[in-house]
Amino acid sequence: MTGKFDPADLDRYVLSRTGAPNDDLLVGPAYGEDAAAVRIGDETLVVSTDPISLAAERIGTLGVAIASNDVAASGGIPEWLVSAVFLPERDLDLLDTITAQLDREADRLGITVAGGHTEAVGALSRPLLSLTCMGTTDRYVPTSGAEPGDAVLLTKGAGVEGTAVLATDFRDDLESRGVAPEAIAAAVEFFDDISVVPEATALGPIATAMHDPTEGGVLAGLIELARASEVSIAVDRAAVPVRDETRTLCGAMGVDPLRILGSGALLATVPDDEADAALDALADAGVDATVIGRAEATERGVEAGVALDGERHAEAIRDDMYALWD
Repeated sequence: MTGKFDPADLDRYVLSRTGAPNDDLLVGPAYGEDAAAVRIGDETLVVSTDPISLAAERIGTLGVAIASNDVAASGGIPEWLVSAVFLPERDLDLLDTITAQLDREADRLGITVAGGHTEAVGALSRPLLSLTCMGTTDRYVPTSGAEPGDAVLLTKGAGVEGTAVLATDFRDDLESRGVAPEAIAAAVEFFDDISVVPEATALGPIATAMHDPTEGGVLAGLIELARASEVSIAVDRAAVPVRDETRTLCGAMGVDPLRILGSGALLATVPDDEADAALDALADAGVDATVIGRAEATERGVEAGVALDGERHAEAIRDDMYALWD
């Protein structure tokens, strides 16, 4: 099955196997954490790695944004990128398209491509990118920092990335199901909203936790934040902003806006008395945001997780869009 591994399997086979100890590793592998933090002199180096393989048409653009989002969501300034590009065959036209996208998006975000690796792998059926982004910060913000009583904010809306991918990779399906060309064209423009650097920069000084919802969308991101912070998060679905184009495309394809690729939104928790200041800072940065819920202490015997309209979610969920590619 395509998708992330369960937390228990990650703990057993991945997170417990970290090689030699190092006192300069401030934050290492942990469920839900977007990036590592390494002490480098008086600064903190933030490092994150992410793969991407399923979004065909804009894979290079998305790859840069997704990798840099994890650094930004940890309070860092994305500065350097290392890219590994694997193609199903030696297709120079495809290589040209992907690397041009990487170059253009990295330049737009002020990120330097510092190195990488490129090759053809016959076992692949589609391109695969693995991107490592690095940057520095003087205030690392973990996924695990949410406290009971914190307000939970979401920027932009649910399913921003998923909407853009639906509009490109599934354009023919949408048209055959009666979605207007204007709605599809508007959804393609969501690619311009994938970066969360502006909102992460605005929230970095006051957020207790930040998290970039990717696979599994806003719901998966909330679960990861809650589990990492060992809190419960109560959310009403009606409070989660969903753009009109997202509702239209998701309705046509039969997927849930809260359970599809979620890059472009930023989840953050802030002390409740700082919520208005956080919303003002985001507005000053030109970013829409909404308080969608509250973090609460986890009751005895109840696993940390999310109550969405009262329904509990504590385990990893599968992104609704994966069924469209199966």
